Amino acid sequence: MTKTVLITGAGGGIGRATIHHFAAKGWRVIGVDRAKFGEGFPHNGHFIQADISHPESTEQIFEEARGFHPSLDVLVNNAAVQVAKPLVETTAEEWDAVMASNLRSVFLFVKLAHPLMKAAGGGAIVNVSSVHAIQTSANIAAYAASKGGLLALTRAMAIEFAPDNIRVNAILPGAVDTPMLRAGLGRGHVGHGDVQERLDNLARKTVSGKVGKPEEIASAIYFLADNEQSSFMTGQALVVDGGATARLSTE
Repeated sequence: MTKTVLITGAGGGIGRATIHHFAAKGWRVIGVDRAKFGEGFPHNGHFIQADISHPESTEQIFEEARGFHPSLDVLVNNAAVQVAKPLVETTAEEWDAVMASNLRSVFLFVKLAHPLMKAAGGGAIVNVSSVHAIQTSANIAAYAASKGGLLALTRAMAIEFAPDNIRVNAILPGAVDTPMLRAGLGRGHVGHGDVQERLDNLARKTVSGKVGKPEEIASAIYFLADNEQSSFMTGQALVVDGGATARLSTE
């Protein structure tokens, strides 16, 4: 039987790779993003253009998703925004925008996804957090706080949803070559020069000596979503960071 997955942030680097990974495995894919997806969305899937940070659009998204298919097996909460600036320069509006996209949207999506998953006899939720939830750097405080909050929310949901046979886990990507990463390289934490030079500097700082590919994160997301592979995992944080968080910063 074909399973259905809903993926937010479908147009970004990790989202796009995840859409294609699930589709290649034969899943029915629903993608959500505030920007147009462009060419290449799976022909048997459904794309919804909407801004998940607005509570009223969440209801519309699920109405459209239910119209496409009445049940849901997996929800991947991947959409996120990043504000890269010193904490004292971050405005209340910027802070709220980050929390609305990265944390509140997950709370709202899960409330609407829960009955659809329960009706299907269970399912899985995968929250895309970040290594910034456990180890962070300067000038990215709002993002780090939102991703840390997402870890706590993951554990809370795992406990509440276990009786309904719904597993909830988080994935914590490290440096992955996405448009968001490239945009954030201007923070100066990996030196100066052109984008490629900064990516190379970032790779050298990672234990594995490389920057991750979106496809590597997509396959880890699929692992957490697939009940055959990870049925005994819930409430967990899976770090996929090329070993970045394994090394002491004082080395």
